[in-house]
Amino acid sequence: MLPQVIFIILGVVTLACAVVVVASRNLFRSALFLAFAFVGIAGVYFLLEAEFIAGIQILIYVGAIVTLIVFAIMLSRDLMSKEARSVNRQAPAAAIAAALVFVVLVMALLQVVWPAATGVAPATLTADLGKAMVGEYVLPFEVISVLLLVALVGSIIIARER
Repeated sequence: MLPQVIFIILGVVTLACAVVVVASRNLFRSALFLAFAFVGIAGVYFLLEAEFIAGIQILIYVGAIVTLIVFAIMLSRDLMSKEARSVNRQAPAAAIAAALVFVVLVMALLQVVWPAATGVAPATLTADLGKAMVGEYVLPFEVISVLLLVALVGSIIIARER
C-alpha cells in the first residue's frame, strides 16, 4: 500500500512541476521546475527498483542538462529582460502535435491487457549493466565522453568570444 501512495504523490508532484514548466513565463523558473520534474521521475525509477537508471536520471538530466539550460539562460541576458517578447508563434502547431501524441498514447494504452504482468528484476542487474558499460561497450562510452567534452569546450569558446 505504501508504494502506491508514494507513487501517487510522486506522480502528482511530477505532473504539477511539468505543468509549471510549460505554463511559466519566467524561463529560469521553468528550468528550476524542470529539475524538480526530473527528480520526481527518478523517484519513480527508485520505486521500480531501477536504482541505476534513477541515479543516471539525476546525474545526467538534473546535474548536466538542467545546469546547461540554466547556464544558457544566464548567458543570454536578452531573454531575461522585460522587453523580450515571450509569445510563442508555434503554440497552435505544438497544441496539435501534443493532441496527436496524446491520442497515440491512449490508443497504445488501450492495447495493453490489464492487469499487466509483473516481473522480478534479477538481483545482479545493476552490476551486470556496469560490467557491460565498462567492458563490452567501453569504446562507445569513451566516444560519447569525448564528444561531450568537445561540446563543452566549444560552448566555452563561443561564450568567451562575446
